[in-house]
Amino acid sequence: MELEYDYIIIGSGSAGSVVANRLSADKDSRVLVLESGRNDNNLWLKLPIGYFRSIYDSRFSRAFGTEPSEGDGFRGIAWPRGRVVGGSSSINGLIFIRGQHDDYNDWAVQGADQWSFNDVLPHFKELECYAGGESDYRGTQGELHVSDLRNQNPACAVWLAAAQEYGLPFNPDFNADTTFGVGAYQLSIGKRFRASAATAFLKPVLHRSNFTLKTGAHVSRIIIDQGRAVGVEWLANGERMSARATNEVILSAGAIQSPQVLQLSGIGPAHLLKRYGIDVVVDSPEVGENLQDHYQMRMVVKLKEKLSLNDDVRHPLKLAKMGLDWILAGKGPLTVGAGQVGGAACTRHAINNRPDIQFNVMPLSVDKPGLPLHKYSGFTSSVWQCRPQSRGSVAIQSSDVYQQPLISPNYLSTQLDRDVMVEAIRILRQIHDQPSFKALWDTEMVPGMDKQTDEQILESIRQGGGTVFHPVGTCRMGSDERAVVDPELRVRGVDGLRVIDASVMPSITSANTNAPTLMIGHKGAAMMQHNSRHRFA
Repeated sequence: MELEYDYIIIGSGSAGSVVANRLSADKDSRVLVLESGRNDNNLWLKLPIGYFRSIYDSRFSRAFGTEPSEGDGFRGIAWPRGRVVGGSSSINGLIFIRGQHDDYNDWAVQGADQWSFNDVLPHFKELECYAGGESDYRGTQGELHVSDLRNQNPACAVWLAAAQEYGLPFNPDFNADTTFGVGAYQLSIGKRFRASAATAFLKPVLHRSNFTLKTGAHVSRIIIDQGRAVGVEWLANGERMSARATNEVILSAGAIQSPQVLQLSGIGPAHLLKRYGIDVVVDSPEVGENLQDHYQMRMVVKLKEKLSLNDDVRHPLKLAKMGLDWILAGKGPLTVGAGQVGGAACTRHAINNRPDIQFNVMPLSVDKPGLPLHKYSGFTSSVWQCRPQSRGSVAIQSSDVYQQPLISPNYLSTQLDRDVMVEAIRILRQIHDQPSFKALWDTEMVPGMDKQTDEQILESIRQGGGTVFHPVGTCRMGSDERAVVDPELRVRGVDGLRVIDASVMPSITSANTNAPTLMIGHKGAAMMQHNSRHRFA
């Protein structure tokens, strides 16, 4: 007998977990969540610093490969995405930052009605439990724990001082009035452990009798009958399974796999679907288009003194102290994420004094997460462009559900993007050359002081840059007929189907994308609940 639910949610990541939590609060609604990965029980998924080990671990993530291009030095970039309960929120760097207010005002201007900053702020506040207290901008009653930085590193403190010597103001809370300036990042951490979407929103409702979570379920297509989404088909242990949805199907598989699932289900560019023998249900040319990501470049210097975590992890006593600090007080290096301090600044290309670059600073250095830290006393300051103009695409390469789609980010494909990144490196060098920080280091290891001209710096960015794991935009939300979803996140051309995840962003937010994705889940669920109450009133 075929399984039947009111709602089927594809994906247990940041948005999907929030939607599942909110919809299953109605005891009369039967909710099914399908997750292709496994449960998130491993310690490395709980320990905050564990992202360093888990993000490229094939047990917890799927590393998608992007198409090589001039912007990445024809290397191609690995894009790991969470393949575990909680999705990428279970493996990310934990930084909780909403981005600039105008990121959301831009969405409204681009046709995402009711998605301005004032519209989304209540949803941000309702989902968070901020340890710093409630304010006009912060919430304390939500399920997601957000903490101020719990590790004090002297080199990071000096970097902040140098950035202020350069001319940037101190910013005590990037999630308040502005992201401009420099300060410490906040992280999604509880008392000691990671606060993923799964631990905050999904696990607490698993006891509900109307809620079902199925892991190891690789979705092959959405079942569409006479213009309406009526169910989902998936593969589990080699067996083809399906379930019916009496109300709606919610696609929350992320910026790579949400467009892939739509295309495999017959919703996408007609020419692409016909090429692989897929019946066209809706010719939606922009499914998979509008792909955006933050392309980051690191600057690594060698410190004169042993103030780097590179040194501490090789010192038995300091390593033991890290463990004790975490166990006894929930603080120290084991509580850090992918950035300790940083901030936002303006290049000469910035418009209306709106920051166009974001810094991410760590008192360590490494070639790639998961590899050993460098043997020297490394310190890393990285930077990305807040609002890149470059646009890419995601497109299926066959009708095989297991074959990854063709991912073409087209990094640095516009002159503005190249100019901003080159100047960003020059600004970082100026911060490093301020008196306070200059006294701490003696050698620029990456990109190296031999890279002085714009051409040399740009080439180093192409050869040494990479993703910050922020792909968005491939199921664009808007009011125009070409938008994949409307402002209520309903897929155009199909009833009973919504996309609720980072893929609906019309344009990328200026900072890390996890907090905005959680908000999208919260607001998306609220719109569904409102419509349901109105329909049956």
